[in-house]
Amino acid sequence: MESIWIGLWPSARATKILAMRGPSETILKAHLSLRPSSARAITALFEAIALWEGAKVRAALVADESSTSSPATSLYRDTFAIFGEETPLYGLEWIPRAPVRRRRNGLEGMGSFGELERLLVQTVAR
Repeated sequence: MESIWIGLWPSARATKILAMRGPSETILKAHLSLRPSSARAITALFEAIALWEGAKVRAALVADESSTSSPATSLYRDTFAIFGEETPLYGLEWIPRAPVRRRRNGLEGMGSFGELERLLVQTVAR
């Protein structure tokens, strides 16, 4: 069974979420508010997608390596306890934000998800 890959990329204004079935099939793109209203929102999202798709979610949170005040760090401070946690439905890892070169992802309408897609494929597919 193939897993679902999910990338979370917090920025100054919103959190980009990208879900993929393998390295080339995008199944979900979203711009959500910067801060979820519940600390359980992240795990509930992972569980819901895993149950919907019938596959385990392998998720990655993109965050700056050097800054403790980045949106990702402050946004997910309460959920850091789940990093490295493996459940039957999901696993979550942290990946450092690295300089990336832009590439066209072929999907229009919600802006560029190319950087998140590349990091997700590079990290989760290893």
